[in-house]
Amino acid sequence: MVNPPLPLVAALCPEGDRTKVVVRGELDLDTGHRFDRILREALHRSVRGVDVDLRGVTFCDCAALNILLAARRQALADGKTVALLGGSPMVDRLLALTSTRDLFTGPDPEGADATGRQGRHGEVPDRTDQDLRAELAELRRVMRTRPTVDLARGILMAYYGLGPQDAWAVLVSAAESAAAEPHTLAEDLVESARGGTPLPAALRAQLSSAIARVHATAG
Repeated sequence: MVNPPLPLVAALCPEGDRTKVVVRGELDLDTGHRFDRILREALHRSVRGVDVDLRGVTFCDCAALNILLAARRQALADGKTVALLGGSPMVDRLLALTSTRDLFTGPDPEGADATGRQGRHGEVPDRTDQDLRAELAELRRVMRTRPTVDLARGILMAYYGLGPQDAWAVLVSAAESAAAEPHTLAEDLVESARGGTPLPAALRAQLSSAIARVHATAG
């Protein structure tokens, strides 16, 4: 028996010159538009930025990460920050796999915000330009690979009767076993489904094992 997805529940809590957003439930393509609106509203209400609590999130994929990165980009343009107060294991795994965790650090206790724009005495640290270039490159990479990841999830859902969360779990698990990133495996899977290069036998075995584990858990 497959459990129904948990609905997205969010609350905006003003805290001084920042706004805290507490999110519970599943963050995916279906709830992404609402999550995007909530973050934009929180940024608009805040003076210095938004703190996001994702500890109650039971599912999070590249669609949600893309929304977080877009919110951070808007915050940077407005002289604000987007910081993560904490995340569930699913959120932590996604941030680790995409190397984006450091993009959502909170305000510096010495007075410099997460953009690194200004320190206690108004100086601009030397590493600011490098950090922003790295962040922009990461944002571009995630936005470029998201459509392929979504296609790969759709293939797994159609071929094996998986739900969105299970399809993402299979993709992540198989990628970890292959010592690859999910978007790389997604590209190979989509290419194979389109009649291109077949998946290597080892990769097919890893996908099969991941699918079997998901079905066993659901069953």
